[in-house]
Amino acid sequence: MFAHTIRRFMPVLLTIVILAACGSPAGETGGTSGNQASSAPAASTAASPTTESSPAASVEASAAASPEAASAASGGELTIYSGRNEELIGALIKQYEAQSGAKVNVKYGDTAELAATILEEGENSPADVFFAQDAGALGALAKEDRLATLPDELLNQVNERFRSPEGEWVGVSGRARVVVFNTKTLTETDLPETIFGFTDPKWKGRLGWAPTNGSFQAFVTALRTLQGEDKAREWLEGIKANEPKVYDNNTAVVKAVGAGEIDAGFVNHYYLFRQIKEQGEGFAARNYFLKNGDPGALVNVAGAGVLKRSKNAAAGEKFISFLLSAEAQQYFSAQTYEYPLIEGVEPSASLPPLSTIQTPQLDLSKLEDLQGTLKLLQDVGIL
Repeated sequence: MFAHTIRRFMPVLLTIVILAACGSPAGETGGTSGNQASSAPAASTAASPTTESSPAASVEASAAASPEAASAASGGELTIYSGRNEELIGALIKQYEAQSGAKVNVKYGDTAELAATILEEGENSPADVFFAQDAGALGALAKEDRLATLPDELLNQVNERFRSPEGEWVGVSGRARVVVFNTKTLTETDLPETIFGFTDPKWKGRLGWAPTNGSFQAFVTALRTLQGEDKAREWLEGIKANEPKVYDNNTAVVKAVGAGEIDAGFVNHYYLFRQIKEQGEGFAARNYFLKNGDPGALVNVAGAGVLKRSKNAAAGEKFISFLLSAEAQQYFSAQTYEYPLIEGVEPSASLPPLSTIQTPQLDLSKLEDLQGTLKLLQDVGIL
C-alpha cells in the first residue's frame, strides 16, 4: 500500500527533492517553528506517518495524558498544516485559540512540501486544515481529491475568482505580483508596460529575482498557463541573459532595490511595506503594478481548505470562518499588508484598491503544475 502511494505521488515527491536541492525553501521567509510544532518539514516528509514525531502521535499521546487532552482530541483540537510562516500568522492563530477555546496544533513549513506530505500521509494524515501560501498547492490537493467541499456560506464571502470553482478551497488574503524599483534611479515612466520589456538588454545587470521563492514559481506557472511554454521559456531566457542578481527571498530583493544594489526586482507587493515600516518613508523603493492583464500583475491568494478525511471537519470550517471574519481580515490588512478578500474590510491605505489592479484573467486552480515549472527552470539553467 505504501509502495503504491509512493509510486502514485512520485512526481510530487520529486518536486520535494528538487526544492531541497535548491538549497532554499520556496515558501515565505521567516521562522518556521510550530505553535505546537512537530519536526521540520523536510524531515516530516521523509518520516512515516506512524512515527512518534508525527502530529497524530502527539495528539494521541496528549489524549492519554489527561482527560482535558482526551476531550480536545475528540473534537476540540485542530491540526493545521500551514505554508504561511509563524512570523506572519502565529499571532492570528493564538488569537483564534483564545477566542474559540480550541487547542490548535500547527505544522509550519513550505507550502509545496506540506502539500506533498499530505499526499504521502494519505488517509492517515493528521491534518484537518491546509493553510497554503498560494492557490496552486491547494489546486494540487483538490486535483487528488484530498479536499472536502466547503459550505456556501464560507465560499460566498469571497469573489469567485479567489476561490475554487468546485468549492474545495477559499482564498483568505490577496497577494499581487509587482516590480519593485529604486526611486533614486527610476520613475514609473522608465518601466516597461509588460513583464517582457525587462528582457531588453538595457536592463542587463540591473535586475534581481528569487527563483527558489514559491511566489516567483507560481508567477512562472501563471506565465506558462497564460502564454504557453515557449513564451515562458523566452521570458526566462531573456531575463537570464540580462544577468539578474539572485537572492534567497523577496525580502532580500526589496532590500537590495532600496539600497541601490539593483534598479528593479520581481516580488510580491507587501514586502515593500514591511521595509517602509522598519526604515521609514525615505526607503528608496516603491512598487510598480503592470497593466492590461499582464502576467506580471498576477493576483494570487493565500487560502485554506479542509481535508476530506479530517475527523474535525466542523472545527476546520470554523477556523476558516475565523480567517474570513472582519477581525482576521483586518489583521491581514494592517499587519501583513495583504489584501482582505471580504466586503467591508479595506486594504491598507498604502495600497491601490484591488479592483484597480489589471490582473490577468486566470483560474487560480490551474496553477497546480509546480513540477512543470521546476522542470522549465532547470532546463533554462535557473535552478
